[in-house]
Amino acid sequence: MRLRSLDRIDRSTAAATATVLCLTVALCLAAALSTTACARPTTAEPPRVRGSHVVIPVNGGRADVDTTTLAVTAEGVGIDLSAPALSELGPVGAIRVDGDVATWTYPDQALTASAAAEHGRLRVTLRSNRDGRLVWPVTGADPAAVSLQLPRGEGLSLPVADPFWNSPAATLVDSALDMTSGLTMPFWGYRIGDRGVGYIVPTDIGTALTVTSTEGRLQTRAAHEFDARAATREYTVTFALTDADPIAAAKDYRNWLMEHDQFRSLSDKIQQNPSIARLLGALHTYVFGDGKSPEAMRQLHDLGVSRMWIGYDADDNPMSAAAIDAAEQAGYLAGPYDSYANAQDPATADNPSSRWPDQVWPDGCVVTADGTPQTGFGDRGCYLSSQALAQDSTLLDGRYAAMTGNGANTYFLDVDAAGEFFDDYSPDHPMNQRRDRENRLARMRLLAQDRQQVLGSEAAGAWAAPDLAFNHGAQTPVTDLLWPLERNREVWGGYAPAGAPKVFFKPVDLPAEVAEAMFDPAYRIPLYETVLHDSIVNADRWELSYYKLPQQRTMRALTAMLNNTPLNFVLDRATLADHGTEIARLQQFFAPLHERAATLPIMSFQWLADDHSVQRSVFGDNALTVTANFGSQTYGELPAGCVDATLAGDTTPRRLCPGQ
Repeated sequence: MRLRSLDRIDRSTAAATATVLCLTVALCLAAALSTTACARPTTAEPPRVRGSHVVIPVNGGRADVDTTTLAVTAEGVGIDLSAPALSELGPVGAIRVDGDVATWTYPDQALTASAAAEHGRLRVTLRSNRDGRLVWPVTGADPAAVSLQLPRGEGLSLPVADPFWNSPAATLVDSALDMTSGLTMPFWGYRIGDRGVGYIVPTDIGTALTVTSTEGRLQTRAAHEFDARAATREYTVTFALTDADPIAAAKDYRNWLMEHDQFRSLSDKIQQNPSIARLLGALHTYVFGDGKSPEAMRQLHDLGVSRMWIGYDADDNPMSAAAIDAAEQAGYLAGPYDSYANAQDPATADNPSSRWPDQVWPDGCVVTADGTPQTGFGDRGCYLSSQALAQDSTLLDGRYAAMTGNGANTYFLDVDAAGEFFDDYSPDHPMNQRRDRENRLARMRLLAQDRQQVLGSEAAGAWAAPDLAFNHGAQTPVTDLLWPLERNREVWGGYAPAGAPKVFFKPVDLPAEVAEAMFDPAYRIPLYETVLHDSIVNADRWELSYYKLPQQRTMRALTAMLNNTPLNFVLDRATLADHGTEIARLQQFFAPLHERAATLPIMSFQWLADDHSVQRSVFGDNALTVTANFGSQTYGELPAGCVDATLAGDTTPRRLCPGQ
């Protein structure tokens, strides 16, 4: 890790802890957005037509939409919200105003556009009568743009002129980020001068965001595919004027979720299923070999670990009923890492979770438009159609019974929440991506609500958060450089030995560009936690365990405490013997902080040093304040490589120096 002196760096100020958006007083308190008073909303002024322009009142100013190009500016503020569309629009029809909504058409493109104010934002919707593509909005082109906020993994704030992020080494530029899988949430933001802009795409399926480097500066462009079969003939984007707070765009999206009844609190989930409370204060681990034994559970308990989430591979050697019982007695959650996404020939399948009864293989495979099965992850078998499974409930009933017969009290469902959806052209189980998402949500609800499991999934997007208790994989902003590294078995390790596969246990030193893209704290910001901290418990990917990356240990421990999120481990009894004391120390420091703040929102996030080496998060009404020093010099009384945490009522901070 290296901390960089950043050109035109974002600086947070005391005034930058509130967004411009004002909702009802109740919503402001629930969203924990602002320390300023929020007025009750008043009826918005109707749109005004000025030639070919539509002017819409929004919080903090007025949005001016040039209907001939779809360029959007903030009138009176001097901010470009979008450059003209990069798709041909053709002549524009007459503008009509009906109440609070302005509409117009692009006859050559079979498009109808509407613009209105919604909860203080500009909302633009385009509907198409035929299949097509629109590249818009085009953002970050304002010369005063300072930084781009991107919810890749936990979140990034990237100085627009940063040489690394503008270079091919970062593998960000010119790669389309699908709104459902390339980003964890369908929004992005910019700091422009001393103001900010937040963009939300509610119609995320069929939309992708591409970051470009234009004259050495990061710009972004969204592209939407209008497609009748995919049910994506409608495309909506909202624009919000915010402030210079680095997490302002995330606060805006959190508000949007609440306004649209798409946010569910962790407190509510615990009320529905009290077992979820066992996640509070728990670190997470996957166990292998003798780590699955009752003795290992007792060893963890004897070390002083009071809470732990424990997962194991859904292979032929799961945790025994005795081991699950020992975990239960210790106060832990323990259950399988399962997958409903892959099917293989049962005679040759490489793992039990890919074996299905009857003719699921090959009849249940996703079928592509050319009539061939959709090859599965890693060229293994096929991707299994969620529609095929939905049409035969006995398949899931049998699978669940087999996986939880040992008494498992938690369940991890691989891939379902990661946002990679499929179009299935099979005549027996046809579906589009929208139906695929609905199927996945339905089976997650089945496990979480009907079966009362403490349910988690992989890299969960915000759309899945209401139905999950925890999430693995949305914490680190993964670069595409990671995947070829993980496939290099000589460097990363393979699946032997069976009891402690090197792919999980072998320490790896990351190449410099991978470490910078994923773990440099100068760029990391808690966007995911700002939106969802008090909704879902978020940990890292299981193949990126704490001891897998020795050079990043201190940084990752500090980040976990700063974000009030658990670390993730892989363990066997040898690892417990080597590191058990440290694991217990980390858990004992984390537990009281998480028990107090897991159900509270992030109120503020600040950089306290110009190079972002010192950062601070505040949860709830000052219920928890955490300050982390990622640098090499002492900051005030906080030594380098240490974190101070103060709970309300503490007289002195609690300090953790994980590298010492």
